[in-house]
Amino acid sequence: MADQNPFFAPSTLPYGLPPFGDIRDEHYRPAFDRGFEEQLAEISNITSRHALPTFENTMIPLEESGQTLERVATVFFNQSSADSSDFTNALEEEIAPLLAAHSDAIKLDAELYSRIRSLHDQLPQLDLDQESRYLVERYYTEFTLAGAGLDDAEKDRLRDYNRKLSTLTTRFEKNLLADTNELAVVIDDVAELDGLGAGEISAAAEAARERGLDGKYLVTLVLPTGHPYLDALTDREVRRRIMAASRARGSRGGENDNRELVLEITRLRAERARLLGFENHAAYVTADETAKTPGAVAAMLGRLAPIAARNARAEQADLQEQIGDAFALEAADWALYTEKVRQSKYDVDSAEMRPYFEAERVMRDGVFFAANQVYGVTFTERPDLVAYHPDARVFEVKDEDGSPVGLYVLDLYTRDSKRGGAWMNPLISQNELLGHPVVVVNNLNVPKPAAGSPTLLSYDEVNTFFHEFGHALHGLFARVTYPKFAGTNVFRDFVEFPSQVNEMWMLWPEVLANYAVHVETGAPMPQEFVDKIQASSAFNEGFTTSEYLAAALLDQAWHRITADDTVADVAEFEAEALAAAGLDNPAVPTRYSSAYFAHTFSGGYDAGYYSYIWSEVLDADTVEWFKENGGLTRANGDRFRSLLLSVGGSKDPLEAYRDFRGRDAVIEPLLKRRGLTG
Repeated sequence: MADQNPFFAPSTLPYGLPPFGDIRDEHYRPAFDRGFEEQLAEISNITSRHALPTFENTMIPLEESGQTLERVATVFFNQSSADSSDFTNALEEEIAPLLAAHSDAIKLDAELYSRIRSLHDQLPQLDLDQESRYLVERYYTEFTLAGAGLDDAEKDRLRDYNRKLSTLTTRFEKNLLADTNELAVVIDDVAELDGLGAGEISAAAEAARERGLDGKYLVTLVLPTGHPYLDALTDREVRRRIMAASRARGSRGGENDNRELVLEITRLRAERARLLGFENHAAYVTADETAKTPGAVAAMLGRLAPIAARNARAEQADLQEQIGDAFALEAADWALYTEKVRQSKYDVDSAEMRPYFEAERVMRDGVFFAANQVYGVTFTERPDLVAYHPDARVFEVKDEDGSPVGLYVLDLYTRDSKRGGAWMNPLISQNELLGHPVVVVNNLNVPKPAAGSPTLLSYDEVNTFFHEFGHALHGLFARVTYPKFAGTNVFRDFVEFPSQVNEMWMLWPEVLANYAVHVETGAPMPQEFVDKIQASSAFNEGFTTSEYLAAALLDQAWHRITADDTVADVAEFEAEALAAAGLDNPAVPTRYSSAYFAHTFSGGYDAGYYSYIWSEVLDADTVEWFKENGGLTRANGDRFRSLLLSVGGSKDPLEAYRDFRGRDAVIEPLLKRRGLTG
């Protein structure tokens, strides 16, 4: 029976799609155990060789190792984030420290490091192609930064740090999901939802019904501080309840309180950084990113923050004028009165757009259509292929000539078992060495209406769809030799660049005209809507830039703590960090407060949340290039695909950007886009 474990051999399904219909809870732990054992044996086979290290006897078997572990880990962690259960929660807490220990067993292996270092020292004399040379360079850098050069006692301390951190970050994520579910706002009377559309009310009723609250309405929380419904709800007390619930996550006592975890995680990261020879965790992280130093990050964020805060204050004055003397503007009021001012200044009503953003049309005639026009790829649904949840749909992707590209899985709807936010995961990552095809997943968190009702997306949800699909295209198009460089395995402060570029197509005239039609009448979205959106594009950028920068600077503040610093109070530290940045406006709260800042305390963006705006410099510069060169054309798409998307992580990303653009990126297009030119 053990040999029937579906993780013990590669899937025979098209494109290597995991056999979700055969996978059971009891398969995971044995597969992890076998995966650990197999890879350690494979590493031992490398280090026990008497022959001098060569690329073929060291790097190739290293890249070939760990295939069972890769199969089970990709499926399990997709499951635990997209459709968790008591079982996955418990197993993840068990597995997290074991995975940390396993990674340390490889990266801290002195014999393996010696072989890699020997190859690195000989690189000028080795007859290797560019990608193979870069593979040696990346392994040497990553192993060195991971502590491979420490002595045995130091390695023991490092293993202890890594084990503890893996457990704490896993617990942070589980606490956040539980508290987010518990704090969902129950509404008794539909009149309190005045301002929402029929689809949104239907989704709230369906969410309540699923929790056994028939006849009531449930507003589930999203990951950021703000909530999409705040721009429409007319009942101020309901808005305040939603905002209060959002900001209370992880900081109201009880078993799901994350504040002590924040203090412990940041302390351990600081101590580990010192052990590894860095002043703080931010220095450790940026050393292997394009930014290189926390000082470079601080210089950029510090340049933008004062202008953004100034613009936000000007916007706040406009909102208060709209309110009058009735009450003082609060954070819960900002989105609604922004829409009122937007409507009065630019005659833009975002609620009017929602009927033009029906999800199926957005997907097929917007997101897929843009990819077809730019890159020539087509998408065909494969209902014969089973995904991990009934809501997840599988599409086959082919090139213009009919050759296979991969599989794309879309999981659109929110549910209590899914963590907040939106993301892309690879399930199978293309590489020539192992002959792997590619399968990627997009997860969003769109409220699901009752059966028979259309799913109408907000403007922001459409934008998020295009953004996450940009990650998916990056994963689908990467064509590399080695698993190390597959898909989106690039520097963290570069990974958001392709996804941000893909947002461009949302409002591109040919694309918008193809998908933005009224769900009932079939009439196209009026051109005046688009004109008004574009005329108001810089409106409210003071707020959006400020709330983002507040989170990015808060992330940096937590990770510039040194091992000698003592922090005792999360709220006090956060308040001081925001005040120091000039971003402590109560009406403009940080996008993520510390106790629910999943990106930095459980999501892998620790000391790296700056990446979004760092990548946006490249994005804005690239959008200018597309506009200068004819926009939505296959020639432009083919150039972007071949010189940037297809290289995956197989070369320095800034070098790849120079290959594409002919020069380094300039910041001026970003400043113009965000209204930061003053």
